[in-house]
Order: sequence, then C-alpha cells, then structure tokens
Amino acid sequence: MNVKSTQFFNPEGLKEFCSALLQKMKFPPEDADLIAESLVTANLRGVDSHGVARMAVYMQRLQKKLVNPKPEITVLQETSAMALVDGDNGSGQVVAKMAMELAMRKARESGLSLIGIRNSNHFGATAFFTVMALEKDMIGIALANSYATVAPWGARTPYFGTNPLSVAVPTGQELPVILDMATSVAAWGKIILAAQKGEPIPAGWAIDADGEVTTDAAKALHGALMPFGGPKGSGISLIIDVFVGILTGASYGPYVGDLYKNMDRPQNVGQMMGAIDIGRFTDVNEFKNRMDTMVREIKALPTAKGVNEVFLPGEIEIHNQQRREKEGIPLPPATVSDLQKLSSEYGVPWSNNLLK
Repeated sequence: MNVKSTQFFNPEGLKEFCSALLQKMKFPPEDADLIAESLVTANLRGVDSHGVARMAVYMQRLQKKLVNPKPEITVLQETSAMALVDGDNGSGQVVAKMAMELAMRKARESGLSLIGIRNSNHFGATAFFTVMALEKDMIGIALANSYATVAPWGARTPYFGTNPLSVAVPTGQELPVILDMATSVAAWGKIILAAQKGEPIPAGWAIDADGEVTTDAAKALHGALMPFGGPKGSGISLIIDVFVGILTGASYGPYVGDLYKNMDRPQNVGQMMGAIDIGRFTDVNEFKNRMDTMVREIKALPTAKGVNEVFLPGEIEIHNQQRREKEGIPLPPATVSDLQKLSSEYGVPWSNNLLK
C-alpha cells in the first residue's frame, strides 16, 4: 500500500501489532507487551521520535541477534539503598522496568535508592519509567546515555549521546510534574523524523559535518546535535555519562553502540533508576498540597508577550495523550510504510482495524 498522507491509528491496535512482531523475535508475551506499550505511550504523549517509528530498527537489531529477547538480568552489587544490575544485553525497556521496581522497593526500605545498569539497550522515552513511582507516592528519577550524536560545547564532532534525564513528581489535585528531556537541544529521533518528512529543523538544533549551524535535517544527520544551554548542557551530559557509563561499567560517549549504524555489536547502554520515598521526608498529603500550590502559582503568573499559557513539565504531553486517546495516533507515511513492511516480512496481519 502506498501511503501518501498522515493516518490516525488506534492505540490498542498498534500495541497489539507491535507486540505480535516482537513475539515473532522470541520475546515472552509480557515483555513484548511492555516494549509495545512504551513505544505507543510515547506516541500518545506526542513524543513521536520515541514511538513506533523505532520498531523497524528494533526488529533489525533483533534479527541480527544484537539484543537478547530472554535476558538473565542479574544484581551484581547490592545494599539496602543501591544496586548494580547487569541487563544481559536485554531490551532496555525490560531491564529498566526491573530496575525501577527494585529502586522503589529499596526506597520504601531506606528512604531513597539508586540502581545502576550496564549491558542494556535503547529503552524508549525516559518518563515511561519515572511515572511508575507516582502511584507509590515517590519521586522517580531516570538517567541514561546514548550513542554519540551531540558535540561537546566548542567541538564539531559528536562525542556524547542525547543523554536524557527524567524526574516525575506526584501532586494532589493538579497534574503531576513530569520532566523528560534530552541534554541536547533536541532528540536525535526528531532529526530522523524531520529528514524522513523532508522538513527543515529550527536553527540552533544541529550543525553539519563542517561545524556550521544547519536547518537541513539530512545534513544534520551527518553532523551533530548541539547541547542545550551551551556549556551548561554539555557539562550535564558529561556528568550523566559519568553516572550511567563510567560508574556502572557500561559504555560511555562514542563507545556506546549506535542504534542505527553499529549493526555488528550490542549497544551496552548505561542507565540509572532512582526513587525517593516522600513519606520519609515529610507528610505525603502536605507534600502534595504544597506541590498543588506551586503548580497553581506558576500557572497563574502573567504570561510573556506572545505566550498564551504557562506550561509545566509534562503538561503538554498529558494533554496530547488525552487528545490522541480519542482521536488516534497520527503516523507519517514513512513510519506507516516501515510498519507495513514489517507486517509482510514477519507475517503479522496488517488490519484496517489498526486505523482509528
């Protein structure tokens, strides 16, 4: 089928389709469901760069046996407040979920915890794991490194990954605060999507191979992303790589396997999951009430010229999810084409029921 325009898809249908594909690659059903849910949730939240557009490269790496669908995840070091986990080259989503669950159990015992991870893989959108802490009345924290796409401040050659961080904070009546950000100006996946669509990117996102600022997404793919905030973002990216790469024994910087280019070796991504038990510091209800007050105060501030509303971290994504659950998930022709090819290649039916 030759798709020429954006189509809207049923979220549940997409989850089932992606899970069926992953089960063809020997994932246990519950793990396949988890990965599919993480990707579709990213699409629902409007983070399309980390959604089902990643299925094609996931399947390619699985086909080349670069990801272990049935890992034996082990805890190498452990105290009441920390652990070092070896992911056995498993799917990043599977390894990270296990680590966040461990972090929350330890935080309940010790007040807070950090779980370092090595021998993992790309795990999708970082907030997928930090929001797990919200229903436990905890603050969730997640850090990760990635393959080199970001030039350190002053350089023109990629060294760091987009090295994301996420913090999810519960509230009472207001929407939770969910920070999820790359330490680059934009995510690499957004450059890939723009190149697929033939769309320009904003000036300041990336440089070309000669170190010149470019708005051409195709040229940016051969250059590098810029760190957010100049030297500040570059410094934060470095520190994240120290925490999740050097400290854990995972790869770091340019030694992390490129998700797209290094089809001959595992990624050995480093990640870190953390949890803080709010009740160990203060009364949970008082904390949530104070968070509500902060959110309302910020939302009530006078807006700057040309701005209609002040948004807090995660607010736009929650609104996106509410809308897309009703209207469906919009997918561009390139992504639809990739999914249809996977359908044909792996014998997973492509049904019109997928469409909203």
